[in-house]
Amino acid sequence: MSVAIQVSNISKEFVLRHTRSIKEAVVWLAKGRKGDLSKKFHALHDVSLEVEKGETVALLGLNGSGKSTLLKHISGVMLPDSGFVGTQGRVAGLIEVGAGFHPDLSGRDNVFLNGAILGMSESQIREQFDSIVEFSEIGDFIDTEVKFYSSGMYLRLAFSVAVHTDPEIFLVDEILAVGDEPFQRKCLDKIKQLSDAGKTLIVVSHDLDLVSRICDRGVVLDHGNVVFDGPIGEAVTNLRAANQR
Repeated sequence: MSVAIQVSNISKEFVLRHTRSIKEAVVWLAKGRKGDLSKKFHALHDVSLEVEKGETVALLGLNGSGKSTLLKHISGVMLPDSGFVGTQGRVAGLIEVGAGFHPDLSGRDNVFLNGAILGMSESQIREQFDSIVEFSEIGDFIDTEVKFYSSGMYLRLAFSVAVHTDPEIFLVDEILAVGDEPFQRKCLDKIKQLSDAGKTLIVVSHDLDLVSRICDRGVVLDHGNVVFDGPIGEAVTNLRAANQR
């Protein structure tokens, strides 16, 4: 099988700038700005990961473990401080609800905007438009500005556009926690269809029962380090054990 995603020795740190008090800031300025009022947060440490085409992989870990940061690197939303990330094929997904949507544009206009961002041509979007709207269940709201949408409506339209791009690699970050249960089931059915069609799937979720149903492999992160990579059942057991410590 060919490699769909190659993550090689990537590291990422963020600078958290904060001042504990006005007095502290004044003292810092009086000393000629000596010392550093910022703190560094190491989100990923030398992470390497290889995902074969057609694999279904869950990124697991406690809050702050680095799983969403890793997913953003795979999507190309974020660049590593060091290391390399490569993908083979069209990448689409839901990293944040409504990402790529313009609040002052209608749902219709945002379908074309978001579709173009995800690599579809105008003719492809027109061809898929009715199917996108039907799947999203937006109905008459398709010509309403999306700033008036609920988070559930954002989700339905964003998910519908993403899956209709026919991606080779599909990324999902906790997005299924939003929206009503019938639509969640509809999304899961669509994700399973993508998996059955040989698409590569990467999921970030705290719902261990859900990822156990749709993923074959689990990668567990802890403080920016990969601590387990193997069958999903063992990954879930590993994480549950960590939760009990």
